[in-house]
Amino acid sequence: MEKHFIMNNRPIGIFDSGLGGLTAVMALRKLMPEENIVYFADSARVPYGSKSRAELLVMARQDLDFVASLSAKAVIAACGTVSSNAADILESYPLPVTGVLKPGIEAMARTPGSAPLGIIATAASIKSGVFRRELEKAAPGRQIVALPCPEFVPLIESGRTAPDDPALLQAVERALAPARAAGVSALLLGCTHYGIIRESIQAYMGNGVELVSAADCAAEESCRRLRSLGLTGGGGECRCYTSGPEEEFSAAASALLGFELHAEHVPPMKI
Repeated sequence: MEKHFIMNNRPIGIFDSGLGGLTAVMALRKLMPEENIVYFADSARVPYGSKSRAELLVMARQDLDFVASLSAKAVIAACGTVSSNAADILESYPLPVTGVLKPGIEAMARTPGSAPLGIIATAASIKSGVFRRELEKAAPGRQIVALPCPEFVPLIESGRTAPDDPALLQAVERALAPARAAGVSALLLGCTHYGIIRESIQAYMGNGVELVSAADCAAEESCRRLRSLGLTGGGGECRCYTSGPEEEFSAAASALLGFELHAEHVPPMKI
């Protein structure tokens, strides 16, 4: 019984290239407030969306190994770029790992009607073609508009997230104009960073367009898996680690999460 208790109290590991995965942290805390969470922001190597697939395969393994070293009982790969480029590594890892690709696609496939469906993600995610292929299989007959948004993550990481920020508004218009012109009925936020600028995206696309958060969907799927495996329990603690400047990340993360958080620095990993 004691071993079972200790196993359940181990944290859930969540990782991303920077601030984006904190959207998954927020979603999971709402669903499972009692769970302990360890979060790793690989800020020294952000953005992941500009990396090659070969680099991403190595980085995915490194990120998984790091959160696993923190005694994680399960992992959320809160990164659309990793989820779309390193699915085999996530699925074969010796811990329950939930990516953001499949849960987001499944939610999009449930969107009613026949109007086009949109996907926005990093350049590497869109280049992989995985998001498009999986949505075409899940929602046959629907037109798919898949758009890279390379400007979004750098803007978010630099703090340009206010809904009225001119640079952000211009970047949103440049990236999403084809989706609006196509008349999409739903838009998948395939990069977890994009949830941070959800208000700006919604304002541009209009209230009639449903925004589907891949981060929220991954948190819901992870919650279901943990409960089915009997791996629930903890004290509600949240610890953060970053490979970038810890003070800068701590301030941004605290503002986003709504409580004070002090990230610990870890040496940047080399590919």
